[in-house]
Amino acid sequence: MLSKKCKYAIHALVYLAERYQQGPVHIQDIADAQHIPKKFLEAILLEMRNAKILHSKKGKGGGYYLYKKPEDVNLVEIIRLMDGAISMLPCVSINYYERCEECRDEVTCGIRDAFTGVRDETLKVLSRSTLAHIVKRQRDLGK
Repeated sequence: MLSKKCKYAIHALVYLAERYQQGPVHIQDIADAQHIPKKFLEAILLEMRNAKILHSKKGKGGGYYLYKKPEDVNLVEIIRLMDGAISMLPCVSINYYERCEECRDEVTCGIRDAFTGVRDETLKVLSRSTLAHIVKRQRDLGK
């Protein structure tokens, strides 16, 4: 399950993707439109800026904007940044691998094998789900 932080990050990024190349967006505008507490949003946006997903401009006319194109930011990147591992079990995680304490043999573990498949399919779907794709789907669903 995604954390509230991760869900807020996705909502904020989609909001910025809808306004791509229209200039910086004030943090208060994002917070109000997406119903995200401003202080929490500030921390999230700063983390995404440090990861080079966003950029910011200070002063009058300042705010946050996408550093990358919407088609270059996918849900895998956002989820890993905000929540860490995507895998449901630590022993199948690509970036956050940990051996399961109760496992006798990873090579013959049927549970691990099943969840490796779940991980692979999840990564396929999330990798294809870019900000641009989500914006398009929202527009299509709103028709």
